[in-house]
Amino acid sequence: MTQQEPPIRNTYATSFRRWSVLCLVSFTMLTGYVMIDVMAPLKTLFEQQMGWDSVDYGIFTSGYGWFNIFLLMLVFGGIILDKRGIRFTGTLAAGLMIAGALLKYWAISTEWNDATTSLTLGGHTLFALKSQILYATLGYALFGVGCEMFGIVANKIVIKWFQGRSLALALGLNLAAGRIGTAIAMFGSLPLARIMGDPTAPIALCTALLCIGFLAYLIFCVMDRRYDRAQNTNTQPDSSETMEPPFKISDIVRIVRIRAFWYITILCLLFYSGIFPFLKFATELMIQKFGISPEFAGAVPALLPFGNILLTPLFGSIYDHKGYGITLMWIGSGILTIVYLIFAIPVLTAKWIAVVLILLLGIAFSMVPAAMWPSVSKIIPYRMVGTSFSLIFWIQNWGLSFVPLLIGFVLQKYCIIGTTVVDGLDATRYDYTLPMLIFAVLGLLSIGFAFLLKKEDKRKQYGLEHANFTDHPHV
Repeated sequence: MTQQEPPIRNTYATSFRRWSVLCLVSFTMLTGYVMIDVMAPLKTLFEQQMGWDSVDYGIFTSGYGWFNIFLLMLVFGGIILDKRGIRFTGTLAAGLMIAGALLKYWAISTEWNDATTSLTLGGHTLFALKSQILYATLGYALFGVGCEMFGIVANKIVIKWFQGRSLALALGLNLAAGRIGTAIAMFGSLPLARIMGDPTAPIALCTALLCIGFLAYLIFCVMDRRYDRAQNTNTQPDSSETMEPPFKISDIVRIVRIRAFWYITILCLLFYSGIFPFLKFATELMIQKFGISPEFAGAVPALLPFGNILLTPLFGSIYDHKGYGITLMWIGSGILTIVYLIFAIPVLTAKWIAVVLILLLGIAFSMVPAAMWPSVSKIIPYRMVGTSFSLIFWIQNWGLSFVPLLIGFVLQKYCIIGTTVVDGLDATRYDYTLPMLIFAVLGLLSIGFAFLLKKEDKRKQYGLEHANFTDHPHV
């Protein structure tokens, strides 16, 4: 069993300050998630007004993880986090989110007149892509670096301030804040675009919101600096920010040799690949399969994050006090699988079925993350948590990038069944049966890795089925 460093008594970290920190960091996380999902309800609108198709949309959506995957930015981000600390890394991440959002907005709001950007080598065209799609995707990729890096920072902040004191609940609330951001995007993006008569208006508003989130994080930095000063007073004056041994590259080797780390990482990859890419296409699914009007189509997928808001802290609290971390993971993965199998049945088109399935998906989306992220801190020592989270997020980004691209390709290649009229304009009509089966397979595989994790936990005694709560009054 991995031995965790005992929490250090810190008189500055009162209950009020801990929860204030959580609110500030979670708000910054919320603003990032609004930007992540702001485009999801706009797919049909962009096809109608800006000439996009499902492949264009799939490429754009996949771009979120391009830099994280191919340039290893998340791995470097984790190393920077463990070497430079949460304040520096979080500020850098928030700045990258704003820069990426600005580039994305510029690309989408600019008239390109069907311009194409291509790369040739030796007279052969390596790729050719609409300029608008290319630059919007690059902006989204830069934003993705900042957002994913900030997610790692936020997790380490919560562990730092809440270790041994309602950790899973705090992580659950932080996750719930992100889901609030998703819900805001799903509810508000399309109505705002219609009111303003401009599909780019929601993106501009989200960019402004990111700036407010950046200010919130700067306030946290002031509080965290005072936390460290108080901690130094209780120990030695020359203590570092994290009060830990310095990070070493060899720590990466230690992490990747832990079998439980790989089980939980692959489970994360499969499960999140079955959730976030689905949300990118969910609004269109509601319109075309279930006949929900465009005005309300985004509201149904938004029920998923709203349920998540309520249930993630609940399941986190259960894990804190009762345990059953792995049990929550495999049950949640099972629900995910069943939901997509039902979505795939062509004859089930009643609106109430869509609502029920989304609510069930929200339960699954609450169970798994609420148990999964606190479990990492039981497997990996705190001083390596940043790097371990970065590796998990890096691998997760492969799914977040390529599953939307796969779904977009499958829709365009195999699922076009005609045209339909949305708001008086022609729109391509798709059969979503095959994409739903793809998502179901991801859920089924995640069940398998949850059981492998349970077997490894019994062998190594990590305590993933045990409660997190300890008796340390000051953390």
